Amino acid sequence: MAELLTTDNLIALLTLSALEIVLGIDNVIFISILVGKLPEELRGKARRMGLFMAMFMRIALLLAISWVMKLTTPLFNVVDKDISGKDLILLGGGLFLIAKATWEIHDKLEGGGHGEGAKKAGANFAAVIAQIVVLDIVFSLDSVITAVGMADQVSIMIIAVMLAVAVMLMFARAIGDFVERHPTIKILALSFLIMIGVMLVAEGLGQHIEKGYIYFAMAFSLLVEVLNMRLRKVHQPVELHHSALSPGAHSDGKQT
Repeated sequence: MAELLTTDNLIALLTLSALEIVLGIDNVIFISILVGKLPEELRGKARRMGLFMAMFMRIALLLAISWVMKLTTPLFNVVDKDISGKDLILLGGGLFLIAKATWEIHDKLEGGGHGEGAKKAGANFAAVIAQIVVLDIVFSLDSVITAVGMADQVSIMIIAVMLAVAVMLMFARAIGDFVERHPTIKILALSFLIMIGVMLVAEGLGQHIEKGYIYFAMAFSLLVEVLNMRLRKVHQPVELHHSALSPGAHSDGKQT
């Protein structure tokens, strides 16, 4: 135990925990959007189950780290490009994420004709969990391979994963409720998922993209949208006031 409490290990633990939280943001967003299709009483259960499955999957991959590292071994060659097991997983996960996010955006924009309550009641709990599992595999693999290069001891990596999931559990509901209340934020989040899917496909094809650029773009876009939301709140009471005082309106607000 004393060996784990060295300064280097504590620094590695804090760094890995922060990294896991950052890498888990896209997972939390995806889970929040999926559970939003479920009835209210099932959302909390699905959210917790999704995050716990992500944690157990990461821990399982860390315990099987020798097998995970073998996934980087080329399996075959296509057009002078070596394709490994990791590449196939990233390609499949990226394409799934692009397709799913695109479908969700189409459903939000063109899917009218059914009530929101009917759509949520029709959402299948098992199908939502299955989709979460698929993306958990992709995100967990990427997270574990990144963590391996930052810490020498598996126990440090496992503790970092558990701390990160604990933090995400604390904020997952707030993030989910915020996304659910604001349609523009939901579309923005789905657009982020398409961008992450494109990044995964590029990684699977051997084109490395710095994740920092992706997360900076996400943070900047979110900041702009939050400012827009604030601006709409400020101008809405002014517009209502002007409407009430416009010519042809009585003091009770009714048109002549």
